[in-house]
Amino acid sequence: MKAQDNELVALFDGLDTPGVSDAMDRLGIPGQCLGIAPLDNYRGTVVGPAFTVKYVSCGQPAGTVGDFIDAVAAGDVIVIDNDGRTDCTVWGDIMTQYAGIRKIAATVIDGVCRDVAKALADSYPLFTRGRFMRTGKDRVEVAAVNEPVSVGTARVCARDIVVADANGVVVVPRARARDVAEAARRIEATESRIREQIVAGKTLGEARATLGYHTLQRKGI
Repeated sequence: MKAQDNELVALFDGLDTPGVSDAMDRLGIPGQCLGIAPLDNYRGTVVGPAFTVKYVSCGQPAGTVGDFIDAVAAGDVIVIDNDGRTDCTVWGDIMTQYAGIRKIAATVIDGVCRDVAKALADSYPLFTRGRFMRTGKDRVEVAAVNEPVSVGTARVCARDIVVADANGVVVVPRARARDVAEAARRIEATESRIREQIVAGKTLGEARATLGYHTLQRKGI
């Protein structure tokens, strides 16, 4: 990753997708990737700049389905738009192995993957609509890389900041990364104070009312 990528990624250190999502709601920024989830209850949080890939139905002769990965930098999150298709996969065990060798941070797919045992064994973070065994070869092909794509209703542009964990995937527009991270930290600080107050004996209702919990994510407040 470039120095600016590292700087933006560092802004989200210690944050999770619920906090980032609340911050984006507060700022009126869409970016939650509906229907995209980890293969299992992933315990960490992945943050990285997006390397976007757009797939389309293949032509004649069929194009390639995975060679783009040679251009992905260490620390990037591969974001694949396969139009939500669940009838064929765009990711398998060879891709998982190569991504691990190249230290790619994770892969997000609006579609499905296969060879999940390899990804789970390697602890490689995959976020998808599910799993299916049928290959995408001769069914889909890469149409574009690092162009805007759609993933679970969210628009993703190259180098946007992707945050992914057990709750799902949120994409932060690169130009708003600092605003979102700052708002997320303010929200987390308030929620931390609520937790402290209930441990000290206040009711949840009292703590929430005192610290404005119900309007934390409300736009313009």
